Amino acid sequence: MPNDNIKDRLFVANLLRNVRIGNCTVKEALLAYPKDTQDESLIAAYHALIHYEADEDLRYRDALYKEEQDDYIEFLSYTLGKGEDLPANIINNYKQFYDSAPILHQNTFQGFLKGFWKSLNTGFKRRKE
Repeated sequence: MPNDNIKDRLFVANLLRNVRIGNCTVKEALLAYPKDTQDESLIAAYHALIHYEADEDLRYRDALYKEEQDDYIEFLSYTLGKGEDLPANIINNYKQFYDSAPILHQNTFQGFLKGFWKSLNTGFKRRKE
């Protein structure tokens, strides 16, 4: 595994931990997330953060669900903090969401083009279904 992936995994592990303990918001974590990553574990963790944010009201109403989600984020943080891949079942569970919430791209012309083509491709897929 390239050195950049290890650094990015440690960085994301810290982001997840900070979201979990309330030191930063999910939005702040997503904006700070490594751009244009191809690391499947980091892509899955990105989508886990999106789902964590989406379920905020449910966590507020259901203490058991909150505990389970917090433990899940902690598990992702722990695994990435060791530089390890997330389990394949976790990665595979999030693949269905890749088109609807893509990883942020670099703030460059190439990054713009990646996002632009991705949005065109996603729109085309939706019309065909």
